[in-house]
Amino acid sequence: MDQMKIPWERLHHAFLTHEHTDHILGMVWAVRYVTELILYGNYEGNFTVFSNAVAGQKLNDICTMLLKKAQRDLIGERIFIRFVEDGHAEEILGDRFTFFDIHSTKAMQYGFRMDAKEGYHLVFLGDEPFSEKCLPYMEPCDWLLAESFCLYSERHIYNPTQYYHGTVKDACECANRFHAKNLVLWHTEDETTFGIRKDVYTKEAKTFFDGNIYVPDDFDTIELA
Repeated sequence: MDQMKIPWERLHHAFLTHEHTDHILGMVWAVRYVTELILYGNYEGNFTVFSNAVAGQKLNDICTMLLKKAQRDLIGERIFIRFVEDGHAEEILGDRFTFFDIHSTKAMQYGFRMDAKEGYHLVFLGDEPFSEKCLPYMEPCDWLLAESFCLYSERHIYNPTQYYHGTVKDACECANRFHAKNLVLWHTEDETTFGIRKDVYTKEAKTFFDGNIYVPDDFDTIELA
């Protein structure tokens, strides 16, 4: 956020998908940073983290164990960890967010759909492929954020289904099925495509999907509309 020149003081809402360390530990640092801003009088309003009950409770437990008393005391007063249930809807900054269980077998994990006040619709599926149980939350879908662990042409190398992940083709087929206009591919491997990932993922995706394709690198900005 510092490198993107996004002031931490503007961060008031966050979403924690699940309890895996590559997701939850970063949120601990975010909570810690905001508590410091509050204690020094440099933060207005509250900070709310939306999460399922399992991940949210673990975030609360970690913060309780690691943060200083003055920081801990802000949880429940200025820092809020909100447990959301499947189908729970919330208005955030004028947009309607509906959180949903992606029915992961590894750990409880939630995604969300955003119905923006400007009229477009975004669906975030978490870091696993689409489950039929998420069908009620899929349409309309102008923007689809879908994990794509590896290229379809390299599935024999990575065997993504073994890790409950998918390929570029899987994400594109999902985008086609739900008539998405824009597809954002993320949660990708970097072993064989480091430095060329954007080009090779985009090229393969174009063979399966005719809409707009985004394979963001760190610090890329995508304008939603």
